[in-house]
Amino acid sequence: MGPCTPLLTLFLLSWLRPLQGQQHHLVEYMERRLAALEERLAQCQDQSSRHAAELRDFKNKMLPLLEVAEKEREALRTEADTISGRVDRLEREVDYLETQNPALPCVEVDEKVTGGPGIKGKGRRNEKYDMLTDCGYTISQVRSMKILKRFGGPAGLWTKDPMGPTEKIYVLDGTQNDTAFVFPRLRDFTLAMAARKASRVRVPFPWVGTGQLVYGGFLYYARRPPGGPGGGGELENTLQLIKFHLANRTVVDSSVFPAEGLIPPYGLTADTYIDLAADEEGLWAVYATREDDRHLCLAKLDPQTLDTEQQWDTPCPRENAEAAFVICGTLYVVYNTRPASRARIQCSFDASGTLTPERAALPYFPRRYGAHASLRYNPRERQLYAWDDGYQIVYKLEMRKKEEEV
Repeated sequence: MGPCTPLLTLFLLSWLRPLQGQQHHLVEYMERRLAALEERLAQCQDQSSRHAAELRDFKNKMLPLLEVAEKEREALRTEADTISGRVDRLEREVDYLETQNPALPCVEVDEKVTGGPGIKGKGRRNEKYDMLTDCGYTISQVRSMKILKRFGGPAGLWTKDPMGPTEKIYVLDGTQNDTAFVFPRLRDFTLAMAARKASRVRVPFPWVGTGQLVYGGFLYYARRPPGGPGGGGELENTLQLIKFHLANRTVVDSSVFPAEGLIPPYGLTADTYIDLAADEEGLWAVYATREDDRHLCLAKLDPQTLDTEQQWDTPCPRENAEAAFVICGTLYVVYNTRPASRARIQCSFDASGTLTPERAALPYFPRRYGAHASLRYNPRERQLYAWDDGYQIVYKLEMRKKEEEV
């Protein structure tokens, strides 16, 4: 070995000593960290064991309670089914008792109603109506109810054209709108995505309320003219009737309804001021005025010119009335309560004088969701198209001769 070997050895030893010291400190640091991790892992294991034991204890306590709750739920379900069955039987018994012992009709003898001069307007007033057809039927009972679907808001109207050759369904959603839905047939309306199957018809003036009517290819509805109800001016509390051609989409005729001081005819339907109806005899209007704010009025309209042919002051109260319709010249008024319950035909008025109130049936409607926003009678099908809190319902009616006893 040369003379440089000892010097190289000394140099390497002096360079390795600091490295060994650093390694020693690093090993000590790692040992301390591992010891801390082991301590934390031991604590986590202890906590996990304790939580597992608590969870087992909680599970053991809850299992009996869940079994008791399940038994109580089954008992409540059985009790609810029993109560529902009892309510159904009770309603059937009430309906039977009502048919056997009908309640007295809502008839009030009032000189103002029966013999007063009434509102000034076109046409004869309070004279007996001369029937144009041989229709002599009245309602015996509401035979069945079918809920089609839910479409639109809580208030609206859906109907067929009783004079039209097609099966089109007309839907007018809302109390102030200008667009009607037209479905080719009932099946298209019942589809889940029904709106895609519908064509839209826009009218030039928005309608007000739910008193619209489709009749003979025309849409008849009431609009609020400038200065109409709530607007002030000369036409305060008046409405304009519009005759709209559905195929050509044009206004054929219009007329201010000849009654002053119009108010909502139904106490439970505040948005409707004129309710249009159609039956075997033609076109009718149900309304009320401030002159006699307690009772409904009925008018026979000319569907061609919208002129008022005759008018009557009926004995049917406005209070708690929710809708009405006309069959064979007889007005049937449906009443309810607030909050809504089971609706009932509680007053009728035959413009021809053939059906007396004492012989008229006063049937209940089956249970449903809320209150009727509109009812439309189809004389061809002898059934009602109802709008009930956004649900579209069909009521089938059972009829009898007006001369038959109840």
